[in-house]
Amino acid sequence: MEQVVDISQAAQDYLVQLLSKEDSGCGIRIFVAEPGTPNAETCLAYCRPGEQREGDQPFHYDKFTVWYDEKSLPFLEEAVVDFREDRMGGQITVRAPNARVPKVGENASIEERINYVLYNEINPGLAAHGGMVTLMEVVDGDTAVLMFGGGCQGCAAVDITLKQGVESSLLAQIPDLKGIKDATDHTFKENAYY
Repeated sequence: MEQVVDISQAAQDYLVQLLSKEDSGCGIRIFVAEPGTPNAETCLAYCRPGEQREGDQPFHYDKFTVWYDEKSLPFLEEAVVDFREDRMGGQITVRAPNARVPKVGENASIEERINYVLYNEINPGLAAHGGMVTLMEVVDGDTAVLMFGGGCQGCAAVDITLKQGVESSLLAQIPDLKGIKDATDHTFKENAYY
């Protein structure tokens, strides 16, 4: 198997140091908990001999083995593991841009393409105002029904956000999408951003 996650040399050295304190043959298992959801989290865990799961894919480095969870593979594309030294010793970091929504290809469904744009381009901007938008369903094969939440729900500027931000981005990037509908109850204004 080829390398799935780019593990920097500094991270490899740090992992070798950690693994030297474990049982012989202990490796690392990389997986995504709750893949494809806003709660997705990329995890690194010790993997002692015999602890790998059915379907796990091994990748052998000089001094250790990484086991990739088979179901997590599409969500681990373009992931990077790095180690940065700091005053407290250092910290391992994992950046997995496709953990919440995997990179979509030509054959992806319209729902997958909409979610990709929402989670990777639109929601990061809305998060600055405590907001988010999710896809509820696609009706008639070409109309997205969206639900705003957090600071967007009840916000006076949500129409502008919907038309100039969300709708224009989605329509520009997904040619077979013809329209957007907002299913949010904007009369509820308790957490609205102003």
